[in-house]
Amino acid sequence: MMQPDPRRILVTNDDGINAPGLEILERIAHELSDDVWTVAPEVEQSGKGHALTLTEPLRYRQISERRFAVTGTPTDCVMLATHRIIPDEKPTLLLSGINRGGNLAEDMTYSGTIAAAMEGTICGIPSIALSQDVDKRNRRNPFPVSEKYALDVVRNVIAESWEDGILINVNFPTDVSAVRGIRATHQGFRDEAELFIEERQDLRNNNYYWIGFRRAYGTPMESTDLEAMTEDYISVTPLHLDLTHYTTYNSLRKNINRDF
Repeated sequence: MMQPDPRRILVTNDDGINAPGLEILERIAHELSDDVWTVAPEVEQSGKGHALTLTEPLRYRQISERRFAVTGTPTDCVMLATHRIIPDEKPTLLLSGINRGGNLAEDMTYSGTIAAAMEGTICGIPSIALSQDVDKRNRRNPFPVSEKYALDVVRNVIAESWEDGILINVNFPTDVSAVRGIRATHQGFRDEAELFIEERQDLRNNNYYWIGFRRAYGTPMESTDLEAMTEDYISVTPLHLDLTHYTTYNSLRKNINRDF
């Protein structure tokens, strides 16, 4: 079991060292601890997932006391923070975010915000990913909900003990005046999701492409992160690093195990 401890906090994200959501999360971390370290990507790394930089060197620069920017992915940031940048003891809590945009349902497989929390969990650090849903109601100023509620949510979550290999994924709904509460949820899956690839031409008439998603929540299943968000609840989802599907594993073990 892991008992989260805010004594030494590592703050990171995937939106980059200058992201406003990171600044908010740093303020929250300082409410919990006097020993806060920020190690975040130099530039935005959204959608990089759990990518690790292996084919080129990494560099980091110190911006101020206990604040660093890394020329790499969120996973790189956590690795450098825990094995190189932060001296002596490793962090006792990792906070990743606050992402500009929700990380819900199948988004989790793409999210650098969640990947940083995954890497923290692999390092034995209790880790929380935090994201703020964005739509036309709050696109210009998306963070009032997380600014108001994130500290309370983090305090409630770290009061619990977690099994090893668990990380917590928190998502805040869009409208601060409509928030109804907090719900523990499980991962949902959208029943409407449309990938689009838009083709354009540069000034030399060469084609280039933008990949994007037009997403709708559809009719989400009960108790999922998607349902919580559609009903204006803060969603708190425990995730597990063990990706094994045990029902299928037991079936395969029964039916295909044999010696050659």
